[in-house]
Amino acid sequence: MVTKILSIIMLVIFFTVMISVGIRTRKKARSVSGFVLGSRQVGPWITAFAFGTSYFSAVIFVGYAGQFGWNFGMASTWAGLGNAFIGSLLAWNILGRRTRIMTQHLDAKTMPDFFGKRFESIPMKVTASVIVFIFLIPYTASLYNGLSSLFGLVFDIPYWVVIALMAVLTGFYVVFGGYMATAINDFIQGIIMLFGICAVIGTVLAANGGLVPAMQKLSAIPADGWDGGAFTSFLGPDPLALLFVVLLTSLGTWGLPQMVNKFYAIRSEEDIHKGTIISTFFAIVVAGGCYFLGGFGRLYADEIAYQSDGVTPLFDTIVPSMLSTLPALVIAIVIVLVLSASMSTLSSLVLTSSSTFTLDVIVPASHNTINEVKQVSVMRLFILFFILVSAVIAVVKDAHPEITFIAQMMGVSWGALAGSFLAPFLYGLYWKGVTRASCYACFVWGCALMIIQMIVSLGGIDVSGWGPVLGYLFASSVRSGVIAMVGSLIIVPVVSTFTKKQDAKALDEMFDCYDVRVSVKQTEALD
Repeated sequence: MVTKILSIIMLVIFFTVMISVGIRTRKKARSVSGFVLGSRQVGPWITAFAFGTSYFSAVIFVGYAGQFGWNFGMASTWAGLGNAFIGSLLAWNILGRRTRIMTQHLDAKTMPDFFGKRFESIPMKVTASVIVFIFLIPYTASLYNGLSSLFGLVFDIPYWVVIALMAVLTGFYVVFGGYMATAINDFIQGIIMLFGICAVIGTVLAANGGLVPAMQKLSAIPADGWDGGAFTSFLGPDPLALLFVVLLTSLGTWGLPQMVNKFYAIRSEEDIHKGTIISTFFAIVVAGGCYFLGGFGRLYADEIAYQSDGVTPLFDTIVPSMLSTLPALVIAIVIVLVLSASMSTLSSLVLTSSSTFTLDVIVPASHNTINEVKQVSVMRLFILFFILVSAVIAVVKDAHPEITFIAQMMGVSWGALAGSFLAPFLYGLYWKGVTRASCYACFVWGCALMIIQMIVSLGGIDVSGWGPVLGYLFASSVRSGVIAMVGSLIIVPVVSTFTKKQDAKALDEMFDCYDVRVSVKQTEALD
């Protein structure tokens, strides 16, 4: 009863703040630039937290932390550190400044819009937008995963009520305030996530006697080929599989539209430098903390649920089982933490989907006859549409667990988006020699590879007969997703070498934004 009362109080305060932010920022969301990018005037703290909260959702806290912590033990913390130093620090340093400058120079508001203007191709913009539309919806639906088991610790309510509550609240403040409402609420939600994960880790360790006793218990658990110590070793029981996890969850952010568009909106280059430090710190605490916490999952092997084989865990139940015996206040904090993580990523995804589909498909199809006011209205309608669709998919998936198509689509979404967009976007910022053909080749490569993965997973196809290499890579969407990304980094320079280049004069004008010359008066006339 105490847990329920505390949770209700904290949720009411949380909901009130989120709604208030949406109402207060509505005046900044009247133009297309204001609604989609906050008029490119967003400061470093808000941008960095928006980047981090879009990155880390309840999928990581509940699903990935439980799954990878179970598989790799304490070594799963490497995934969190990879997210911090590759997915945040390197991403900000390599993509941040050049993305901000060139997207303003080209007046590009979305990733497909960037492709269309950078490579002077409307069909490319539309193609990229369709890929975003197809693969972001199931990714969005996955954000509801884990909410059921966590809310079940406190509230005896149907799962669809939790989904509806989260969808309605998120839709309210995104529709009203656009990017600024999303970014400010992300900042608030990020603070909750920072303090919440620290509180949870401290409490879980205390419940197991402290860090050293917990590590001792974990080291005594055997694994295949290990008598003990597998789950406290430096690289865990399967270092190669861990490497694939680190690469997918870290490098993948470089090609995700909802992540990259945070660089479009930041205010200045000085703010980019500050944002880099803030974002990296946030990732170390939140991602590193989540995977570190998940590493102790095997200590709760007697309390979690298992699949029908009685051996394979239901990974979404591992973290909730770890939290079930915690004090009432900590459980209430966790409820708000996970809701914050889910809503922040959901708001970012639906804003990206709606703005992309409106600006890159609807507006060109209307021959640019829709004015700014109507464009914003259309985006608001599509936000409601995408939230509704994702919520319906989540409810159907929960009611019919035998429908595996949805779950498999969620697994391939990340790999398909990153495999299609990472290399064309990265090379397009730095190299004039990238060709349209190489971009289309990446689009086909990323989508085709992950669709094959989906067919393999859905059909239950035995890939062991494909040979040791292909069999290993297609046994998991994590591995095939990494191949999609790494392969695209090779495809672009190779295909660009043999295909038609863009007009040199047009390219020089695009890249002039990096080499603007200024004239100043000479202060000394004599040596």
